[in-house]
Amino acid sequence: MNVKKVAILQSNYIPWKGYFDMINMVDEFILYDDVQYTKNDWRNRNLIKTKNGKQWITIPVHQKNLEQKIKDTLVSNDIWRKKHWKTIVQNYSKALHFKDYKNLFEELYFDSNEKFLSKINFRFTVAICRILGIKTKISWSMDYNLVAGKTERLVDLCKQVCATEYISGPSAKSYIDKDMFEKEEIKLSYMDYSGYPEYTQLFPPFEHAVSIIDLIFNEGPDAQQYMKIL
Repeated sequence: MNVKKVAILQSNYIPWKGYFDMINMVDEFILYDDVQYTKNDWRNRNLIKTKNGKQWITIPVHQKNLEQKIKDTLVSNDIWRKKHWKTIVQNYSKALHFKDYKNLFEELYFDSNEKFLSKINFRFTVAICRILGIKTKISWSMDYNLVAGKTERLVDLCKQVCATEYISGPSAKSYIDKDMFEKEEIKLSYMDYSGYPEYTQLFPPFEHAVSIIDLIFNEGPDAQQYMKIL
């Protein structure tokens, strides 16, 4: 029997290292953007390190109603690209490997006029996966049939892609019905985000919960050594 590990998670803007570790640990990573867009969440913002502590950088979006899905969420202007890049340059230009990745990230910010948040997130995620050497297949939940029910939908997506194991984020323990996975003989595992080593980071004290760009700019080709990828 072929083993196939799958994770199903909403797209995030320049996510932290744990997000990319989850992508790397599975054979197929399904972007779950058919669900409700949630305000003040990781979908359109993330944290970076600055001399004044952690700072949010946020993509401004239109939210017409509470039922709006992530995949239908549009950015409200393009000014954020220039603002975010300026903030990144101000805070990471002295990082050891910033110059190595400067052009790549500058292109990610300015060589696109994409208006949909999901596709912006996807563009950054794919590029960062390349930097980290992650070759996992990334698909969209909208590519598949979606049934009703929180756990039912996850189980059915796993069945559609012939998954033998589903890896979930730890916060989902509060609502996932593990019996549904057992019934379909799909192993249910939870991501463990503990035990990350510290790396060279500007502006002490050290913070793990910041965007992956912090690790890339500071450690460059050695970034994987500070993740669970190896």
